[in-house]
Amino acid sequence: MKLDLEGKTVLITGASKGIGLSAARAFAAEGCSLHLAARNGPALEAAKVEIEAEYGVSVTVHAVDLGADGAMESLAETVGDVDILINNAGDIPSGPLDSLEPAAVRRGFALKVFGYMELTKAYFARMQKKGSGVIINDIGNSGENWDADYIAGSTGNAALMAFTRALGGVSLDDGVRVVGVNPGPVATDRMIKLMKRRAFDRHGDESRWEELFDDYPGGRPATPEEVADLMVFLASPRAGYITGTIVTIDGGIAARGSIIKTSKKKAAKLAEPIAKAG
Repeated sequence: MKLDLEGKTVLITGASKGIGLSAARAFAAEGCSLHLAARNGPALEAAKVEIEAEYGVSVTVHAVDLGADGAMESLAETVGDVDILINNAGDIPSGPLDSLEPAAVRRGFALKVFGYMELTKAYFARMQKKGSGVIINDIGNSGENWDADYIAGSTGNAALMAFTRALGGVSLDDGVRVVGVNPGPVATDRMIKLMKRRAFDRHGDESRWEELFDDYPGGRPATPEEVADLMVFLASPRAGYITGTIVTIDGGIAARGSIIKTSKKKAAKLAEPIAKAG
């Protein structure tokens, strides 16, 4: 399918690794020029060299702490107009309520919740003036499938879902689309960090995090490339009437109403005592 994105300019935050970096490659493959922002300057420079060599597009990098006061507004001023904004930077701490450090939660919200809102505010005004543009918020399915073991993340993501729906519900009046993407578990460094915390909470041993894959649909998380491909489609004219909505990509976890499923193997073991008793 031809997506008609060639020549578009895309700004991606949190672009040094994971979903952000995969999105950079996916948009570059469509012929888009890129602005990549993240804190890790060397990783951004490496991505720039790789992407320019492979796809022949222009890549500008911005090494900046996006959680700092005024960072998003400054980034928008430095980058200038873009056709597509991908809000992706985020690091809200995992864990249940009693484990949370308020300062860490505030930092996480400053980067993701308030950061998405601030950068969107800057670019929505620019896009309104042009009468075109797409803003995609990479949020997370815990915002719709609430998880007490990721309570700060669930809270922040739910807020961003509401923000996306509220703005996207009226944005097309000005030719702008605002859409959210809700990945479930994705095979990234951040996911491993969260999985280790969950393994510690469940088993008292963070090294057992890979065992948790047995509970996921298909026995695996999503790949960053799968999420990036969804973003590229949603940013394209092919999705021109999609706005004010959230597209979930989690293998069915949220639809099931549980963060995990009981694997067939575990279900069989759980059923053994019942079968013997019967």
